[in-house]
Amino acid sequence: MNNFVFTQKIYSYLLAAYRWYLLTPQRSLDEAYQAALQIKSIEDEHFNGQKIDVDSSSYSSSMMDYFELDLKKQLKIARMRLTEFRASRWFSNESNQKAARKTGIEYPSADIILEKLRFIDEVISKYTVADPEINSAIVTQPQIVKVDEVATQKSPAPLTTPSANKNIEQKLKPRRKADTTGVLPRSILGTISRLQVELDPNSEQDVVQSFRQAQRRTIISIRFILLLIIVPLLAHQLSKTLIVGPLISHFRQDETANVFINFEMEEEALAELQRFEERLKFENLIGLTPTLNPEAIEDKLKEKAAEIAEEFRGESANAIKNVFADIFSVVAFVWLLLVSKQSISVLKDFFDNLVYGLSDSAKAFIIILFTDVFVGFHSPHGWEVILEGISRHWGLPANRDFIFLFIATFPVILDTIFKYWIFRYLNRISPSAVATYRNMNE
Repeated sequence: MNNFVFTQKIYSYLLAAYRWYLLTPQRSLDEAYQAALQIKSIEDEHFNGQKIDVDSSSYSSSMMDYFELDLKKQLKIARMRLTEFRASRWFSNESNQKAARKTGIEYPSADIILEKLRFIDEVISKYTVADPEINSAIVTQPQIVKVDEVATQKSPAPLTTPSANKNIEQKLKPRRKADTTGVLPRSILGTISRLQVELDPNSEQDVVQSFRQAQRRTIISIRFILLLIIVPLLAHQLSKTLIVGPLISHFRQDETANVFINFEMEEEALAELQRFEERLKFENLIGLTPTLNPEAIEDKLKEKAAEIAEEFRGESANAIKNVFADIFSVVAFVWLLLVSKQSISVLKDFFDNLVYGLSDSAKAFIIILFTDVFVGFHSPHGWEVILEGISRHWGLPANRDFIFLFIATFPVILDTIFKYWIFRYLNRISPSAVATYRNMNE
């Protein structure tokens, strides 16, 4: 009877989940439409139907910050839901539509869908090029002028004027440091750039603007890095606790489930039981414990064996849960990457400025540290520990042949890629850093 009730609950949950899946296109489109309506209402009420301009002088800075935050929130909702709408429509087919009609779901007509899509596109297209936060961090990248590190472009302008900013905004892909090389030595170009900045009457305003853009880029990058870490971990823990755990615990009964899912666990359990038996006999022989007859020793061994079996049964179930929870975690990570393309561009620019802005000695130090840890003489031991930990996490036996093959190939490939990066990019951008690296590595 309990199994029947549980089966009925599972069926109702699956049916509700299937209905939620069938309603995904309609729900996503409606949420994107509501977000576009929110943006349109702000435009009509406060900006006379025009685009929300963060540089507007009609409101104070605090009010513009409020509008900017609301705009950013609604734009993110609209874009995410449009992506979800396209993905769900791609998976939708005729059989799904028939199943939806059987469950009482009526999809809106094509005219209504196209009208909503047209309205959404009209609203968010105004902010496609100049997003108030992300695109401003992508388009204009502030550079700190140094005599020996900057001015790698043919026409150096680390701090641009407002007219230059407009020209830059027309180019959707900014040129990074690793994409260009200078004809003249960079020290001469850096001196010329510094003089241009010092003689520019608008340099103070440009410095403030550049600092704000750099601050936004840093905030976006750090926030996105934290999301890349926190979201998969939350997806893993929540799915393991709420979805995978209860299902595994129900279908894998403790009484009938296998205690061990691989031979390594069995060997570890036998070794632990053997150590317990030897310790028990040793303490009995030297008089640390009351004298035990063979029957008492056998009873204690049975209790210990049951305890070990329970422990490894739970460890086996936990390994199976980890496999499915990791799948949810990977899906959440990939989904976050798909809906955060602009944040990824900002993150690339952030690391580009961070890495290439270091001094030559700092670059050489990081290169040596990275290569010694991952492709150095002692790196095989680290890779072996990592692979064995992953195998134990998933409840798989540690295949020594696979581990040795991986250690023999992957660090070599990684070392080749890293050397190619040094030869292809770093040697062109900062040859002095390459020379410092070679001197420190000798």
